[in-house]
Amino acid sequence: MASGSLHPEQTTSREPSIETLEAVQRRVLWLATSIIHHANKVRETPSGVKVGGHQASSASIVSIMTALYFDFLRGPDRVSVKPHAAPVLHAINYLLGRLDRSYLTRLREFGGLQSYPSRVKDPDPVDFSTGSVGIGATATLWSGLAHRYVAGHFDVPQGGRQVALVGDAELDEGAIWEALIDPMVPKLGETMWIVDLNRQSLDRVVPDIAAGRIGAMFDAAGWQTITVKYGRVLRELFARPGGEALRTRIDEMTNEEYQRLLRATDEDLRERLPGEGRGRKDVGRVIADLDDAHLRAAVRDLAGHDLADLLDAFRSADEVTDRPSVIFAYTIKAWSLPTEGHPANHSALLTAEQWEDLAQAIGADTGDPWAPFADGSEEAAVCRATAQRLARPGIEPRPAPEVPADVGRAHAGRASTQQAFGRFFVDLAHTAPEVARHVVTVSPDVASSTNLGGWINRVGVWNPGDRIDWFADDTDTLVRWRESTHGQHIELGIAEGNLVGLLGELGATWSRDGQPLMPIGTMYDPFVNRALEPWSFGMYAGGQSILVGTPSGVTLAPEGGAHQSITTPSVGLEQPRCVAWEPAFGQDLEWTLLHALSRLGRPDGTSAYFRLSTRPVDQGLAAVPEDPEARDRRRRAVLAGGYALRRAPGTPQVTLVGMGVMMPEVLAAADELLGAGIAADVVCLTSADLVFRAVQARQGLGAGSDAVLDALFPAERTAPIVTVLDGHPHTLSFLSAIAGAPIASLGVSDFGQSGDVEDLYRAFGIDTDTIVGAAIDLTS
Repeated sequence: MASGSLHPEQTTSREPSIETLEAVQRRVLWLATSIIHHANKVRETPSGVKVGGHQASSASIVSIMTALYFDFLRGPDRVSVKPHAAPVLHAINYLLGRLDRSYLTRLREFGGLQSYPSRVKDPDPVDFSTGSVGIGATATLWSGLAHRYVAGHFDVPQGGRQVALVGDAELDEGAIWEALIDPMVPKLGETMWIVDLNRQSLDRVVPDIAAGRIGAMFDAAGWQTITVKYGRVLRELFARPGGEALRTRIDEMTNEEYQRLLRATDEDLRERLPGEGRGRKDVGRVIADLDDAHLRAAVRDLAGHDLADLLDAFRSADEVTDRPSVIFAYTIKAWSLPTEGHPANHSALLTAEQWEDLAQAIGADTGDPWAPFADGSEEAAVCRATAQRLARPGIEPRPAPEVPADVGRAHAGRASTQQAFGRFFVDLAHTAPEVARHVVTVSPDVASSTNLGGWINRVGVWNPGDRIDWFADDTDTLVRWRESTHGQHIELGIAEGNLVGLLGELGATWSRDGQPLMPIGTMYDPFVNRALEPWSFGMYAGGQSILVGTPSGVTLAPEGGAHQSITTPSVGLEQPRCVAWEPAFGQDLEWTLLHALSRLGRPDGTSAYFRLSTRPVDQGLAAVPEDPEARDRRRRAVLAGGYALRRAPGTPQVTLVGMGVMMPEVLAAADELLGAGIAADVVCLTSADLVFRAVQARQGLGAGSDAVLDALFPAERTAPIVTVLDGHPHTLSFLSAIAGAPIASLGVSDFGQSGDVEDLYRAFGIDTDTIVGAAIDLTS
């Protein structure tokens, strides 16, 4: 079994000189700036919409990325690049021979380089998709955990560092701090974050001096913190008589004042820099004998642009392997560009004249802006050596184990879909142990209340190190919390964003490590919306997982409005690269969950979202056929999106369509209508998502089959439709488009409250009487 070692030993060629790295740095700056310049100033944009591309944000991190890629990184290392530095990453990949020259003129063009780094959409190697601020950085944490898990359970290639390049304004995002305080994170010694501390955000200079406070927060969270602030020129001045006053003056200067100095004339700079305090005279003496060029260089001499200092910091971070490290690297936004330091430089673009001046300043050729380094040059040799050092062996993804179509349970009596979900894993382990071996469950401290107790007792809890279960001998303990490196359940703190972040990385091991996992996360359904952005972003980045939202709806009646989900059914329907399911019965859940597992860990795979309930339902209402052929037809109908649960004799006068936990009310309404002489067909939807896709396919607006529509709503049985679900009624309103039938959509469109299930159903109009009334209104 492969080791989960943090820093694999590799042979390396001799280190490049600082002078050569500085030459490479200048070329990276030029290429990144020119990629953006061409997209905005050269390439025609018929729509007239500004293309953009962030020259200033790219320039501030050029030094960090040059030192990182051309000296420090090794092949197994993974890097999350801050969103606005995408052009720098592409420039580096071009110099390393990993990006074709033709793409340099195609930034933000359809089929070209993406606006932000994308694992699945960019043509060159990208380790992490970024763009949703904060999520790309925290992905390195979940990637580290995912690699440790898969390396501890399967034979996979050895992993390396997990590096995040983070903008300082990105640290305002709550996702960052939710992740930092999770109990798992302080153990991730393979993690290194580098903060590009340029002290500017999108609209302004970041007020006050926050770096010290933020560093203390990382330190309190158990991280090693390293600060690289002043370069060699300033440090030499600090060592002179009176130099301590200069250091104090700059240390105490607000971000806004410092940025203003970068825009000052030489005369203003000499006047402003000493300040008004008692150290003014000492500062004046230190800078008195500096010529203007030396003084300008000194003020700009931040260590985030000092390649030697950066490399020293990287190596210091690398020496500590028992906890994560963060490096605060002070930089200048728009470094070396005419817009440096300006508070509005975030989206500013160089003019053609400024671009030409930049070329002259750094020795580039505007006539051939994409020229590589000359053969035989030291720079070309460094690029070749770097490409070799960073090369990774190709990964041949192993196929996921074949998932059975059935686990053989007879679903009887009264049970909820959440109870069926809990039993499913025990059945899976008996029926398909190899499939169960690939399953990993994750929960944000709600494993017991989402019915994972039986599974946890069977497989144990995963932790990077073994821990003692002090309650193992307590006879009143229902869940045995054995924590070891062999468990298959991961329990995080109460932060749904962390859960789905980890789900995304566990769901990407098939492409990262060549070993597919089948990750399943559980959370209370009302909090799916809170977790939606990072989960969606994980799917955008290629992760495949199953998210189970349970309990759901106003059916969770006693819990009150705070725990009653309303919009999640339509949210699931609208999520790309995911199939949303809301089964009504245990057998439906079993079939759909097995199918969802079979779609994980493969190049054409998809994620799934399940909405479950704690309300016990009579399983006999499912009327699952006993005949094997009829049973298989029912299974295939369930997987297509729904089935006709009951057909009225003769021609129906109304069609009742239910989803999930509402099926008992729908069937009861059909019985009452039949007693009143109104014939009703009853349709049970398992996936409104798949049925909507079938409607789109029929209209030529999407790919796929529309066969399920004829099975559910045959033309000869067209009738007015009443839809019912424990969620927002608009979720199923599209069904009227199938045959142009009148429709009444029942559901929940306001916040709930505490009460009994029948009280809430009646209050929101999803009870049997309201269904009957809606049907009578349509038929009359």
